[in-house]
Amino acid sequence: MLSDSSRAERLLALTGMTADSLRAGLGDPAVLAAVLDFLSAHEPDLCAAADHLGVAPQALIAARDALS
Repeated sequence: MLSDSSRAERLLALTGMTADSLRAGLGDPAVLAAVLDFLSAHEPDLCAAADHLGVAPQALIAARDALS
């Protein structure tokens, strides 16, 4: 998420998190849901993240749904 500077800036601005709080919260379902909500709101980000992780975009949407 943070490797692309424009995506990282949008994520942090929209969620109110800092890079440190994002990293610290990676085990927190609420933080994970917020990141997945962010990705699902913008298809290019969703597809880029899915490609980077080697999963289908639908898998990220399903994960978001499971956390919600």
